Amino acid sequence: MSRWPLWLAILADLAKLAFFTYSAYRLLGAYAHWRQPGWVAQLTRRRLSVLGALVLAMTAIKLIEDVLSQESGPVDTALLWWLRGLVPAALTGFFSVLTESGAATFLLPATLAMVAALGLAKRPREAWLMAATMLSATLLIYALKMLVMRERPALWSTQWYWGSSFPSGHTLASAAFATAATLCVVRVWPHAGRAAVAAAVPWAALVALSRLVLGVHWPSDVLAALCLGVFIALSFSLVFDGDTQSAQ
Repeated sequence: MSRWPLWLAILADLAKLAFFTYSAYRLLGAYAHWRQPGWVAQLTRRRLSVLGALVLAMTAIKLIEDVLSQESGPVDTALLWWLRGLVPAALTGFFSVLTESGAATFLLPATLAMVAALGLAKRPREAWLMAATMLSATLLIYALKMLVMRERPALWSTQWYWGSSFPSGHTLASAAFATAATLCVVRVWPHAGRAAVAAAVPWAALVALSRLVLGVHWPSDVLAALCLGVFIALSFSLVFDGDTQSAQ
């Protein structure tokens, strides 16, 4: 049997993603009406956020499935070689420095500082959002690395990094931090929201790109990590908002 054309396979995957996302949203709504009436208003008021979180989760699940079944290998390899030819070698040093901003040596003190600042500002809900997001992101990174055990790319000589390739820990942690920090800033200092987004999105994207430019992760490692990082922060935001609504 001949394989489907690439464009048809992509359309089929998008259709499945839409179907499973909608089904999950309807099931979540049914569960809320049945067991958690306090969630109903939250699901309606923040419908786009809930749907966004579900899309991220479904996309990450699909990527994990492709990695485990080794279906993403040829595309991953082609994309890495294409990117290596696209990015000038002179920028490798820049990306080597930039990638360190996604490491624990930077994110741990940054998280502690953010949590402390929110605590001093008497915003405990935002402080918990930041702390819970980063702790969950760290645990998920270690759990997935141990479970998937994917080999890192060996297409050219690269710096050695601990652990398996999937997911990209730098990318997941950076995406989680950027999303959680932006949500906190928007809640506490609304006037600084646009500046926070303008700083957080390019930074997280560049950290993700740096992992590919340096050749230490496959593209599917990075894309899944981006989805999971944003999903974790967005989910905790929805949960804490729901708790607040229920308390009222």
